[in-house]
Amino acid sequence: MKKTISVSNSAATLDTNRRNFLKLSGVGLAIAGLALVGCNDDDMIINPGGSVFDLGTGDVGVLNYAYALEQLEADFYTKVVNSFYTGISDTEKQVFTDLYHHEVIHRDFFKAAIGGAAPNSILPTLEFQYPNVDFKSRASVLATAKALEDTGVAAYNGAGKYITNPDYLVIAGKIVSVEARHASAIRDLINPKSADFSGDDVINAMGLDVAKEPKDIVAAAGGFIKTPFTWKERGI
Repeated sequence: MKKTISVSNSAATLDTNRRNFLKLSGVGLAIAGLALVGCNDDDMIINPGGSVFDLGTGDVGVLNYAYALEQLEADFYTKVVNSFYTGISDTEKQVFTDLYHHEVIHRDFFKAAIGGAAPNSILPTLEFQYPNVDFKSRASVLATAKALEDTGVAAYNGAGKYITNPDYLVIAGKIVSVEARHASAIRDLINPKSADFSGDDVINAMGLDVAKEPKDIVAAAGGFIKTPFTWKERGI
């Protein structure tokens, strides 16, 4: 049996009264009052008390996967805005603050969505580490942001085909479009007014964003994630 739940953004931390450099492209509207159809009860995977959480099967697994990545991005930008790197400009502060707000609302959305559809299957709050990141260095922070945003876009593109609920697929499409804006903004900060905002390393010959399988994404982001988890359905 499927459950219908309502997700509200009333508790979101995004300040809608402030100027946003990057718009949410409809994600905020979709979150506010969105009715989501839960997964089949058969798809709900309850962690059997082991030390390693499995993301689950079906749409729940994909949502938990996205939630894990959004937790990482939100955690990273929280650290950036809490202690900006040396010599940061006002424009760069604004960009990073906007990215922080976006990632927090993405994270909170997935937490609410999974908590409503499959409350016994929600990924716990993860712990992260940044062993090779110097948060006081502009080059280090921008390089890490670029890697995370490019990875996020490729992750959504690669996981979309595993989503069966059309409502979830629509939301994933809205969120990945925002992530792509983030990636372009970071790339432009690194190399202003160049073609790098849509470089050949992330856009293929067909003019499409790169898509990567979950196992490749987790391998690439694994160095940041302290809390272990598995996704047996996708070979992780």
